[in-house]
Amino acid sequence: MTFLSVNINKIATLRNARGGQVPNVVEAALRIEEFGADGITVHPRPDGRHIRYSDVYDLKKVIQTEFNIEGYPSDDFIAMVLDVIPAQVTLVPDAPDALTSNAGWDVVTHKQLLQDVLAQFKAKGIRTSIFMEPDAQLMEAAAATGTDRIELYTESFATGFTENPDAAIEPYILVAEAAHKNGLGINAGHDLNLDNLNFFAKHLPHLDEVSIGHALISDSLYLGLENTVRLYKHALVV
Repeated sequence: MTFLSVNINKIATLRNARGGQVPNVVEAALRIEEFGADGITVHPRPDGRHIRYSDVYDLKKVIQTEFNIEGYPSDDFIAMVLDVIPAQVTLVPDAPDALTSNAGWDVVTHKQLLQDVLAQFKAKGIRTSIFMEPDAQLMEAAAATGTDRIELYTESFATGFTENPDAAIEPYILVAEAAHKNGLGINAGHDLNLDNLNFFAKHLPHLDEVSIGHALISDSLYLGLENTVRLYKHALVV
């Protein structure tokens, strides 16, 4: 069974637009867990435009499912993760001003950086993942960083899905097989939604977890949060 981790950044974005604590990200996370999600994902960024470091500490106190923290491995991010000790940390190569994660790691160029950072997290018992493009040739190098998993950047799948689903999924199947061969677990995320998620999960081998935020939270405006979480969970039943 593929796990569903819900990224709650967009709830924090709405809160921050008005100030105060409405909507409350902790309450939202607890309800999302109650509605059947397998985990909560957050991605704090340096400008605090959505999830803040203080939110991460507040969430850690109450989350009962898997807690996944995404981010670029700056010194303050590393220190925060080592203090909070989430179930999983996912490293992304975002610039500080990135609107959203839009590229995977160059694991050859940044091998030493990733090895050093991932070793610190693994020493604390934190499962590690790195954000990767769907390139099967990079999986051996990804494994050499010491990561436990990769998270596949799925924007190109989502873009190509409407035109040719089989062609869109093909490079992801190749990279999933290569990752599995190299002992890596497989997560995925970015632009997965109710239209394409079931096809993706049905065709991608060895898929451990998907992390979905923007589409799920947007759908919940029309469908309700409880119903939406359950629809996404149902889409992962293959």
